[in-house]
Amino acid sequence: MSDAAQQTQPLDGAAALTLLWHGELELEGLLAEASNATLRAVISLDGETARCIYKPVRGERPLWDFPDGSLAGRELAAYVVSEAGGWGVVPPTVLRDGPLGPGACQLWIEEAHTDAAEQFVGFVPAEELPEGWRPVADARGPDGRPYLLAHADDPRLAAVAVFDAVVNNADRKGAHLLSAPAARVYGVDHGVCFHTEDKLRTVLWGWASEPLSEEATERLRELAAKLSGDALASSLAEHISADEIGAVTARVERLIDQGVFPEPDHRWPPLPWPPI
Repeated sequence: MSDAAQQTQPLDGAAALTLLWHGELELEGLLAEASNATLRAVISLDGETARCIYKPVRGERPLWDFPDGSLAGRELAAYVVSEAGGWGVVPPTVLRDGPLGPGACQLWIEEAHTDAAEQFVGFVPAEELPEGWRPVADARGPDGRPYLLAHADDPRLAAVAVFDAVVNNADRKGAHLLSAPAARVYGVDHGVCFHTEDKLRTVLWGWASEPLSEEATERLRELAAKLSGDALASSLAEHISADEIGAVTARVERLIDQGVFPEPDHRWPPLPWPPI
């Protein structure tokens, strides 16, 4: 393992942001399965070295429902909301210039487990739902055998589910959940968030219509208070529109008023594809 990989953890938030903002980027390679240009890089500053993910704006694929060139800014807006709401589920992220122009730069999270996604989300035989897991959707294998798409009943995932509802995440796949050291869970890939229309598409529907925890409700109240001020709104306005900021506020208020996890809106596909 290279020094860069060894030193990715543990950087605290402030140190990570300083490194991401001011470090020198050396590209290592392209992540081939990503739908938009996603590169891993080594970033170095004053003897501190880590890995990061660099997503240049020029490598974004045009989408019919999101403005061109806006995905990198949405990645940063997701980090801002995650920090403001006290979730801490998005790795440190900045928007900066790089070898291929401006783009999102996010700390690479070295996973604590090789098959991290399978700890949280997976397809299981319908008659063998693991204890402590929640069913999401019925499925069939190639041989016609019934399966369930399910996820762990883990409070860390429940926190991600609330965060996703706030930012209107249209692509929460199982592979976008990372198990990190110190029992932390991160979510990545937030380029398709913050649309004004309801586009929540996630594998974490297992809590649908169930009451929010007191902790979740308190975080939402704190976020609502911050959204009513100038500082957070001004920070978000650099990356998403005024209407999208208003939609975030409305979603937070709705979650507080209703006091439950949202239910799927079947006017929009509620599951991402592929789910894992």
